[in-house]
Amino acid sequence: MTTVVKCPTCGKGVVWGEVSPFRPFCSKRCQLIDLGEWADEEKRIPSNSDLSESEEWSEGQIGPEPI
Repeated sequence: MTTVVKCPTCGKGVVWGEVSPFRPFCSKRCQLIDLGEWADEEKRIPSNSDLSESEEWSEGQIGPEPI
């Protein structure tokens, strides 16, 4: 039995298997469109935490302070 999923970018059917190298995307183009949306912060993983209130991070700091 072959599993077919929808491409998250365009909705086209994609066979879930080695015949589809860009799965879950239908093509390299759709894969790059999705990557661009993440890079432009159009997409994000929802979070309940607010880093602006965290004492571990400060403006301009790249990572947590060393121990």
